[in-house]
Amino acid sequence: MSMTITKETAVLVVGAGIMGAGIAQIAAQAGHTVFLFDTKDHAAAEAKAKLATTLEGLVSKGKLDASAAEQAIARIQPLSELAKASSAGLVVEAIIENLDVKRGLFRQLEILLGKEAILATNTSSISVTAIANGLQYPERLVGMHFFNPVPLMKLVEVVSGLQTQPAVAEAIFELSKAWGKVPVYARSTPGFIVNRIARPYYAENLALLHEQSVQPYVLDACLRAVGFRMGPCELMDLIGLDTNYSVTRSVYEANFFDKRYVPSPVQRDLVDGGLFGRKSGQGFYDYREAAVKPEIAHFTPATMPAANKVQVQGNCAVAQYLVDALTTAKVNFTHVPESAWTGLSLDAAELRLTDGRPASQLGKELAVFDLPVSKQQGQPLAFAVSNRASTELAEYAATWLRFLGFNPQLMADSPALIVARTLAMLINEAADAVQQGVCSAAGADAAMKLGVNYPAGPFEWLAGWDAGKIVQLLDHLDAFYRGERYRVSPWLRHKAWQEAA
Repeated sequence: MSMTITKETAVLVVGAGIMGAGIAQIAAQAGHTVFLFDTKDHAAAEAKAKLATTLEGLVSKGKLDASAAEQAIARIQPLSELAKASSAGLVVEAIIENLDVKRGLFRQLEILLGKEAILATNTSSISVTAIANGLQYPERLVGMHFFNPVPLMKLVEVVSGLQTQPAVAEAIFELSKAWGKVPVYARSTPGFIVNRIARPYYAENLALLHEQSVQPYVLDACLRAVGFRMGPCELMDLIGLDTNYSVTRSVYEANFFDKRYVPSPVQRDLVDGGLFGRKSGQGFYDYREAAVKPEIAHFTPATMPAANKVQVQGNCAVAQYLVDALTTAKVNFTHVPESAWTGLSLDAAELRLTDGRPASQLGKELAVFDLPVSKQQGQPLAFAVSNRASTELAEYAATWLRFLGFNPQLMADSPALIVARTLAMLINEAADAVQQGVCSAAGADAAMKLGVNYPAGPFEWLAGWDAGKIVQLLDHLDAFYRGERYRVSPWLRHKAWQEAA
């Protein structure tokens, strides 16, 4: 079997929907003859016509040369019968996410195409190993998972099933680069890289909503402050709550009902009620005419609250941030770097960086604040107070946080709050993916940044944090909830031991 795919290799794209049309566009723009087929009458021809309009739009904006656009469209050949694509050396399937339908298609293609042809599936959730089951040459089937919109999104997950020949995966990897994409290798496991590692971004915040700890708009604001383009609730509304819920259920079931991936009753109720997000007009937010989206209050700086004795506790990046802020403000304070915790001692009160334990577990006149990743003035930051604290402590803690440059968001006393909890679980999930050979650390970082526009990759967050503190935070979550969900990845625990040595 030849493993070289050149511009002379004809590409068959099966499925003329949004994904298939996008794949056809980039293949044609890369110089390939593209056969475009769809079982629905005239769908392929209609997709080509829409692509012509799309490329004309790019030409009018000066983003594409007119002759290049004309040549690309001329290379796309809509087909009414699969038999007319027998000369294709590569097929990329982009049809319905149904195992039996995909298997049937590839068995048909295996007969139609030459033995040298590479078979690629754009599946986002179905096992490549399972799709290959029953093929005469299962070693030539590989996952080539694009992200929507295909022409704009750079990531391609190159997914190997148990029988995929390494040379086949390598050929698709190189082809993806030739098409202007950034490929990453993945092993065929539920969710591959992106859809697996991304689960905690939704799940942890849905759990907080289920516990009535915080409002959706506060969650979204705090996570946008970290650099995410959209908060989890905004993003689920955009994706479609029904679609996101379906993927979550698929990953949960495929992982033998592992509690780490358990779907949320909050999301189920919204889906059962037909509240799918933007496309239905209502989801976490109301998108109907005249509806007003709730927002957090604007940041207002504060003067220094009264305190006779101010101490900075701890010796980490957050402690240094506090030292710098107090120094700049010319506050008289002392620094206790050897302290077992990070934060501020303020006379009889304490304002601690969360370590995964609720404030109520740690003391009386005590508040905990979330992990401040950004140094931007006025960034939203969640905090919570002990249920044993005086009634004045919440406002006192909020005033100190505003004085330090944060926009404090009071929430219920939940372990690990919002950002720390979410990032720790994203890192933990990525660590397990590496432990299990799904991808490399570099592959995970690239996939999450390019596939879902994360501001950083999970291992980049790990490098800027502390493996031991992340493990401690997850262990505290595990002790609080007493379930499987917060078990620490063996990879991450070993990393913590290594750093501590």
